[in-house]
Amino acid sequence: MKVEAVTDAKGAIVRPDLLAAAEGIHRQLRPHLPPDYRGRLEQVFASGAEMAVALDGERVVGVTVFRVIEKTFSGRELYCDDLVTDEALRSKGAGKAMIAYMESVARARGCDVLALDSGCQRQQAHKFYFREGLPITAFHFQKSVR
Repeated sequence: MKVEAVTDAKGAIVRPDLLAAAEGIHRQLRPHLPPDYRGRLEQVFASGAEMAVALDGERVVGVTVFRVIEKTFSGRELYCDDLVTDEALRSKGAGKAMIAYMESVARARGCDVLALDSGCQRQQAHKFYFREGLPITAFHFQKSVR
């Protein structure tokens, strides 16, 4: 299992083939993404996000979207927007490889922490995060303003 960058550190797409191959897996986590997947992701990348994918051979089996942010609470943080492994291929090392990749990026960029949010209903994901050393440290509250 290897992890390869789809974007560079500035969010420019360097592997459009991998971006296209990531769409189906990404939609397993984010089915609400619009039909213009690439267009939406370009907007996300323009706001500071990056993408990497887990590969089993040449096949994309996992997707992560992340960004480095500065916070008053936690300092310099690598925040993971999305982390998803193909439903049919879970527990085969893709998630672990993507966490390790993000940890490496975080260290290289001087981050203090790696953080993510996970839906309350995603108990299997929570078990995985605990195993990978990510405890629950806060609650996330949200209110729609539209």
